[in-house]
Amino acid sequence: MSSKPTRVVIADDHTILREGLHLLLDLEPDFEVVAEAADGAEAVTMVNLHQPAILLLDLAMPNMSGLDVLRQLAQQDSATRSILLTGAIERHQIIEALRLGARGVVMKESAAQLLIKAMRTVIAGLYWIGREPVTNLTAFLREENSSRRPSRARTSFGLTRRETDILGTIVGGLSNKEIAQKLSLSEDTVKHHLTNIFDKVEVTSRLELALFAINNGLIES
Repeated sequence: MSSKPTRVVIADDHTILREGLHLLLDLEPDFEVVAEAADGAEAVTMVNLHQPAILLLDLAMPNMSGLDVLRQLAQQDSATRSILLTGAIERHQIIEALRLGARGVVMKESAAQLLIKAMRTVIAGLYWIGREPVTNLTAFLREENSSRRPSRARTSFGLTRRETDILGTIVGGLSNKEIAQKLSLSEDTVKHHLTNIFDKVEVTSRLELALFAINNGLIES
């Protein structure tokens, strides 16, 4: 017996593009479009109503932007995986989108099959940025940051040297147990330091912390 198709909501204020995507996905047996939305507020409503696995989300929409939609869904702890569709996007917007829970960014100029591939990649648990899958998101962004970020004065955000050491291990993808072993600390001490770090830089998850550290140059390349 074949598995059920992946449920999809399409949110874009351009009717022709929205309907075109719907027709495209109708040709793929592993996808099922369950709803469309013409603005950001409607996108949130459709996600809450249909609980799709994938939200194809236009970055620039009326009422609520794509980033505002991501922010709203993050506050609701939605399990839907969002892929931003955009004609143009700044690097800081990509990082903000990922911080808010987006799983992919696809340019509207991309070939249709690239979008399909991106959707399947995201369903498989990976990220997709631009034209390629990303298996290690923090490593990818760290490389991007080192090659594109202009030089600027560094700030520690009040982090101690030990907290900075722990921050580096988070960017490296280590678990609390692995951090404790590497730095010769107890897991309780690691948890205590992480609580302090989260409070100082005002983030709520390890991925968000890693993205914050990379974007603000807190980790040496």
